[in-house]
Amino acid sequence: MLWSLIKLLIFIGIVGGLIYGAEQLLATGEGIRIAVLNTEFTLGPIQSVLAALALCAAVWLLMKIVGLIVATLRFVLGDETALTRYFSRNRERRGYRALSAALIALSAGETREAMAKAGKAEALLKRPELTNLIAAQAAEQSGDATRAQEVYKRMLADDRTRFVGVRGLMKQKLDAGDTEVAMKLAEKAVALKPGTAETSEMLFHLQAQKDAWTGARRTLGAALKYGPMPRDVCRRRDAVLALADASGKMESD
Repeated sequence: MLWSLIKLLIFIGIVGGLIYGAEQLLATGEGIRIAVLNTEFTLGPIQSVLAALALCAAVWLLMKIVGLIVATLRFVLGDETALTRYFSRNRERRGYRALSAALIALSAGETREAMAKAGKAEALLKRPELTNLIAAQAAEQSGDATRAQEVYKRMLADDRTRFVGVRGLMKQKLDAGDTEVAMKLAEKAVALKPGTAETSEMLFHLQAQKDAWTGARRTLGAALKYGPMPRDVCRRRDAVLALADASGKMESD
């Protein structure tokens, strides 16, 4: 913006100077004598005005060429220009179209199409927090547990999607019957978002199945504090756990 203003002021100054000089030549009736090396040229008033206009046009053209060179250099060096903004907006539009197509394909059960469109959207948008979830769900719908697991693991690296990644891996371990790892993942999920009812409930049942009474009572306490479970339900369950814990201790004694 500043460079454009400077160029405009320079151009106005040159034009103003040339107009003033032309007026002086026409008023005096004298021409301009130009010496180049050993050759001398004499221009009359009209010729001088025409030469001044030609010089003005040449200066304008030169400034345009310089501006084009500067813009090209900025584009090559990666600076934001109108051209880069155009390509960026165009890429973003195509990316969101691919993302919309992936969501529609996922809803329609077209898992291969959903994964392909999600991959295209990721390449254009560079927004893995949006595309990874679609890819994972599409992989699960198609029965590709390995692919889904890979995507969930990638989601662990991003704070915005870590909870979803842990939750997805937890469900996979439950489906595989690996309750030990599933319980550890449920503990991580509850630590990340203690107010989520589904993971709190899942962790409570896993701990109860393994007679982890202390951990189960701690989970109920967190559920009561953060509100994903009704207060009366928490109290009844805590009473049952306390009784089971006391019975277990009596049997061990």
